[in-house]
Parts: sequence; structure tokens; C-alpha cells
Amino acid sequence: MLINLLFNIFYPIIRYFHKINDYSDDALNRKLGNIQTPNFEMDKVIMFHGVSVGEINAMEKLIKRTKEEFPNLKIVVTTGTNTGQEIAYKKLGNIADFITYFPFDVPQCVNKFLDKIHPNTVFMMETEIWPNFCKSCKKKGIKLFIINGRISDRTFKSYKKLKFFFKPLLKNYTGIFTQSDEDLEKFIRIGAKPGITERMNNLKFDISVPNVDFELEKGGKILLAASTHSGEDEIIVDIYTKLKQKYKDLKLVIAPRHLTRLDEVENIVGQSGFSYSFRSKDANLTIDDIMIIDTMGELSKMFAFSDISFIGGSFNKTGGHNPLESIIFGKPVISGPSINNFKDIYAIIKNANAGFVVKDKYEFIKYADKLLSDKEFYKETSNACENVFKSQQGALDFVINKIKIHI
Repeated sequence: MLINLLFNIFYPIIRYFHKINDYSDDALNRKLGNIQTPNFEMDKVIMFHGVSVGEINAMEKLIKRTKEEFPNLKIVVTTGTNTGQEIAYKKLGNIADFITYFPFDVPQCVNKFLDKIHPNTVFMMETEIWPNFCKSCKKKGIKLFIINGRISDRTFKSYKKLKFFFKPLLKNYTGIFTQSDEDLEKFIRIGAKPGITERMNNLKFDISVPNVDFELEKGGKILLAASTHSGEDEIIVDIYTKLKQKYKDLKLVIAPRHLTRLDEVENIVGQSGFSYSFRSKDANLTIDDIMIIDTMGELSKMFAFSDISFIGGSFNKTGGHNPLESIIFGKPVISGPSINNFKDIYAIIKNANAGFVVKDKYEFIKYADKLLSDKEFYKETSNACENVFKSQQGALDFVINKIKIHI
């Protein structure tokens, strides 16, 4: 077949680019379909694919629930990236029966992969449309679904022009389930069958409020800077300094993303002139201005005590972190402009007026000032946080019901 021939000719180039992006020989071998699977011959196998970290995180609860409700199913998880593999092993290593890389989308790799996995059903997160993979699934009688489907406005402009290409491919899917009505309409406009295309909402919103098992005396309102990275603590302390001039009882809690940066953060806070202490040393916010979180596993609960949350990784090029940990407590979020890792979630939050993405510290101060001074505005924003979850939850049950029908 021509595709196989061309792939074999150009494989040295493909291998080169994968190697410079830190893919091991083992990873490349598995992408070729050369995998050593457990013996699934007599079992029903369900496969979940998420290209990288964000998608695996979104599927974590779904996969765990699948294992609980269908203990006899064998679960295979695939990713497309190294970081995706790392998070899959970390979060699902004790849940999934097999974790590996998604194959190169050429017939020889795809067929080798499917013949070894032989899944009954495959769930692909978001917009993973691989021509040879979906054609092979159809030929082998494998039920194939898109879950959490989404198409950005920018991508949609390109896809519309390629409807002649996508329409026959989308006929290979058993079901296409989207995050929103808008995404549903986009899929239909590029060729998906209306009868198999449904709105499911967004899996990323199917989270529960953490059980907060400690008390924290605030001594005033709290600005929580969560998961900060190098270069962001200075910005946050400067923002806090300016807000503190107007709001005398305002407190700052800083939780660095990596505890290896504690000395760096302490040095920045120490130079600010504010009194501070560490969470592990019985920090008392009725006395101190700033508390530094130096403990593990408490950040997700600390949002319960915040009034405004800054989500780190957004004032540098990290791409941001998950804002839902704050939103689920009804606490408004302000983030910097770098939110690529969670842009779909931020789009929903911004549209609901439950949070704000700012271009610099001056815009941050403007929104923080309004939230701190305008009680009605704060109440509206907090209520919007709750409405975001009400409008988006239900996706998990939706997919579980589909598994019950089709497995």
C-alpha cells in the first residue's frame, strides 16, 4: 500500500524528529505497533485515548468509574506524548490493564496495534480524528466514539474547507459526543451524522468538592496564589502590596507549584517587608500578612478559604493550571494570559463571567479591586462559578450509560 511505502521511506526523518523531542526507542517501537500486551483473547476490551496531560486528567474519573461499574472489562489507555504517558502511569497505573502509545496513523502500524489490543470499543477524547485508525476500526467491527468533542473556532474554519475529507471519515464513528451545542453544530457542519451526534457536556467539570478537614483563621480576606512558578511570585507580591494599601486586612497565601522553590519564594516574601510564616509551622493569618504553603496535598482544600484565586503558570509560558479547583468552591479566578493548557475551560469560565484572564498585573489589580470593593459584583461572580458547574456536569454519567449500551 502506498501509505505504508511512503511511511517506511520517510521513517528515518520521523524517527529523527521524535528523538530530538526525547522519545525513547521503546516509545517509537510501541508507536510502530510493536507492543507486548497481556492476554486479552477471551476478554472484552475498552480503549480510552487522550493525546496528552489535559485529556488524561479529564478521563481519570471516567476510567476509574468504568473499572468500578464494569470490573470484567479490560481497560487500555493510550496517549500520544511522553508527558501523557507519565501522567497515565501516575494516575491510572493501578486501574488500567495496559497503558501504551497510540500508533502512528499508517495501516501497517494501526492494524498491528488493533490486532494485539483487539478492543470492542474505543473512546477518543476531544478531536482525535485519525483517518487510518477510524477506517481500520470500522473494518474490524470496533465501535469508535469521540467523547468531550470540541472544535475551536480557528480549527473549524479550516475543517469547513475540508468537509469533503472529513465527511467520509466521520461515517466510521458509532457516536460523536460534544462539550456544547456549538461544538455539536460544528461537527455536523463538517460531515458528522446528526443521528449519532449528541451533546454530553464537559468531562473536566465532573469533579467533586474536596472534603476540607482543617480550619483556617483568616483574619481578613485572602488572595490565594496557587501553583506559582519562578517569576510569578514577584508579580503577585507586587500586586498584593498595591492592594494592601487600600485593603488593610487583606492576606496573601502563596502555594508554589514545586516545593523545591520554597527558599526562592521565602526570599521574595522576606524582601517585601510583610510578616510571613509557613503553613507547616502553625501559620496564623490573624497575625501574619502572608502564608507560604510548604505542605503536600492541601492546596485543593485551601481554595475553600480564599476570596480571590490566582492560578499560576499563567504569567509565564507554562500554560496555566486547572482553575476549576477554585471555581468549584465558588471562588472567582484571575489568571495571566498564558492559559493554553486549559483554554477550553477558561473559555467557559470567561463566557459565564466566573473568572478573568488578564494581560498584566495592572489589569489584575483592576479586577481584584472590583471584586474586593463591590459586594454585588463579587456575589454575581461567585454565583456564576456555581452556574458553570450546574451547566456542565453530567458528562460522566452520559459516557457510562453509553458504555452500558454499546460494550
